[in-house]
Amino acid sequence: MERGWITRAQAADRTRTTLRFFWTAPQDSAVSGATGYHGFFYHFLDAQTGRRYQNVELSTIDTGLLLAGILFAQSYFDGSDAVETEIRGLADSIYFRVDWNWAQARPPAVSMGWHPEGGFIPADWIGYNEAMILNILALGSPTHPVDSTTWTAWISGYQWGTFYGQDFVQFAPLFGHEYSHVWIDFRAIQDGYMKGRGIDYFENSRRATLAQRAYAIANPGGWAGYNNDVWGLTACDGPANKTISLGGRLREFHTYWARGAALGDIRDDGTLCPTGVAGAVPFAPEFTIPALLAMRQTYGSHLFSTYGLLDAFNPTFTAAGQQEVGSVDPTLGWFDVDYLGIDQGPILAMVENYRTGLVWNVMKKNPHIVRGLKRAGFTGGWLP
Repeated sequence: MERGWITRAQAADRTRTTLRFFWTAPQDSAVSGATGYHGFFYHFLDAQTGRRYQNVELSTIDTGLLLAGILFAQSYFDGSDAVETEIRGLADSIYFRVDWNWAQARPPAVSMGWHPEGGFIPADWIGYNEAMILNILALGSPTHPVDSTTWTAWISGYQWGTFYGQDFVQFAPLFGHEYSHVWIDFRAIQDGYMKGRGIDYFENSRRATLAQRAYAIANPGGWAGYNNDVWGLTACDGPANKTISLGGRLREFHTYWARGAALGDIRDDGTLCPTGVAGAVPFAPEFTIPALLAMRQTYGSHLFSTYGLLDAFNPTFTAAGQQEVGSVDPTLGWFDVDYLGIDQGPILAMVENYRTGLVWNVMKKNPHIVRGLKRAGFTGGWLP
């Protein structure tokens, strides 16, 4: 709508339709036929029915990411007409329904998820990753809020360290340094932990980005294609789950894998994910933008086509016919066949944040986000 491709009325109508679905879809503990439970939603929903896909978990983080988008829509559509008024009401209804306390299977942390077949997943959101937004939303809830001990538990798992010349809170895949930043401008606001380190979470993500680039330049694994403009390790698809000999060297490859590089945690099979770089555009534009241009120029339509950047590519994997998914060019390597929404969304939003600050500036007006940040102990900067 900001670009004039559709009108504001069209955008509002689409948004209202989406929110009506999430508000009215069945919330139930049944094994099948439900979309969510206790206000949370399943990780994947069947595209035809809108119900739980196969036996996936009720996902607290994927609900959190959805809620962040819903609250963005709430603050963006600030008009007085009936459609935009309904959008704001539906956003509140969906957010207020989420029972964060129920999801505290082992208080004070929030559980990663739940299955109707077996109950809560034996893992909680403790330690730095993509779930910072989840904890801020849980703290900010007007109806079922967690308290400050949840944030204390979260930061208790942080690992501060030095990786390729950068000091930062470690997390190997780049998505952990990006997703929460899609919606919140962390520049110049700090919680107690970051005050103690003398930086903010934005700078932390910048350092993580620079460390990954430095890792790719050093290229300790000797993977093909890595250089100062071709890098980026994060969760993505891959060519195959197998070990094969390439260039006289045995190489172990994976399909989907949470690839990354951090202190004591290297998960690298030569597969690069462009969204890792594109999602970091605001953190280090002087390096990320040239990298995106170089990747597009080097790999052309193999990597960038109808819907933008494909999910992943692997210049080392030149074994045509050995891949389990995607295609192989015997010179350029393996390329995925999929475009993923969880890639394209952060790419668009983070590029827009770099260009105009649109998402960040809209979210600064959202009272639930502001409340959650304050309850987590954030002060300074743009916070009132």
